[in-house]
Amino acid sequence: MSRFGDATAVTRVAEGRYRIDLDGAFGFAEALNGGYLMAVLARAAVDAAPHRHPVATAASFLRVAKPGPAEVLVEPRKAGRTASAARVSLVQDGQVAVDALITTADLDPDGEPDWLGEPPAPPLPPIERCTHFAAGDRDRGFADQVQMHFDPATLGWLDGRPSGRPECRAWFRLRDPHEPDAFVLALAVDALPPVVLNTGAKGWAPTVEMTWHMRAVPAPGPLALHGGGRLVAGGWFDEEVEVWDSAGRLVAQGRQLARVGRPSRRAAATA
Repeated sequence: MSRFGDATAVTRVAEGRYRIDLDGAFGFAEALNGGYLMAVLARAAVDAAPHRHPVATAASFLRVAKPGPAEVLVEPRKAGRTASAARVSLVQDGQVAVDALITTADLDPDGEPDWLGEPPAPPLPPIERCTHFAAGDRDRGFADQVQMHFDPATLGWLDGRPSGRPECRAWFRLRDPHEPDAFVLALAVDALPPVVLNTGAKGWAPTVEMTWHMRAVPAPGPLALHGGGRLVAGGWFDEEVEVWDSAGRLVAQGRQLARVGRPSRRAAATA
């Protein structure tokens, strides 16, 4: 398997109970990426269900999950011919870190949409005209597991010139040979830097709740991520992400509510 496949693989130890060793390579410092955690939950949900695809996930992030042993608990809520639903929880050190309701169903890989809206505007520039950050000489965690080519127009925050709009756009794929699937989509919807950085916010922006939908089985190749937001207020912001595959199809949608990042007191004092 690929690094991502190994990192999200769960082992069934009993009915509705799974074991996993969470991989620190999919995190930042000691905090694991939320999309990686949703991919882990989705694998357990699909294993426990009669359906192949996690078509809807609503996840609440209650505590920071860290690298190391954890359990995934799956409690069925509905079992149907068309769709099934289960409560899926990630438990670490005796506490629930992520609690989710996941609906599974079967999507037709060859299915064509009955109607599809226009791709987001502005479109992503070609990959060769985007900004790419090579893998580092030292372990940078999540950033070294993915290949992301960013639209330069959405990277102003890096050099102190944020655009003033909550936005970010990038091409995305894994560095290892693992083509997009349902679980890669779970990672992709939470892979962009927080869009609030382009409004001048700084620091960590922890996700409180995230809902994402798998809309189609993705074609091989890079994914186009389009991120934006509607409101930044009172220390909170929302982030919406659309994921389009190499065939030009909308394959995933994500929406999250998160806290606005704040610089540390030390950083603020020296700014």
